[in-house]
Amino acid sequence: MIDKILGSLTISIFLMGSVQASDLDEIKLLDLKSAQRAVNIALRTCQNDDFRVSVAVVDRSGNLLTQSRHPLAGPHTVGSSFGKAFTSASMGQPTANLANAIAQNPALDGLRDMDDRLVILAGGLPIVMDGERVGGIGVGGAPGGDLDAACAAAGLEAIRAD
Repeated sequence: MIDKILGSLTISIFLMGSVQASDLDEIKLLDLKSAQRAVNIALRTCQNDDFRVSVAVVDRSGNLLTQSRHPLAGPHTVGSSFGKAFTSASMGQPTANLANAIAQNPALDGLRDMDDRLVILAGGLPIVMDGERVGGIGVGGAPGGDLDAACAAAGLEAIRAD
């Protein structure tokens, strides 16, 4: 038993050693200041159009970086904005593209069941900077996914995402 544990530990240490620090230095990350700016601009854009929404930004792994909600937004918008951000970061696509793909090809409907955090409704956009996906932004609560997506796009424009 001890031999198996030591063998597994040796393999794990060997594999960890194969990742070089220089590889990690090249990974682009979305900083918190940019994430907060994107959320604030998206929220303000929707508010200026009288839409009461929630906005979330996640990192490349789908972890929440920041989220904000209009005080009168429905409680469901918190989960939908996170889910749309998670989905676009995970799948690397605007959530509207995924919803349309499923509508056109019902065999793809299983995508909805891959992860409980996925929300496949328009309003989520991947965040791409310098050609690399670094996260996702999601907006929920406007009276249409295309309007959610427009607010999300304003947030991305504010941080000069691709």
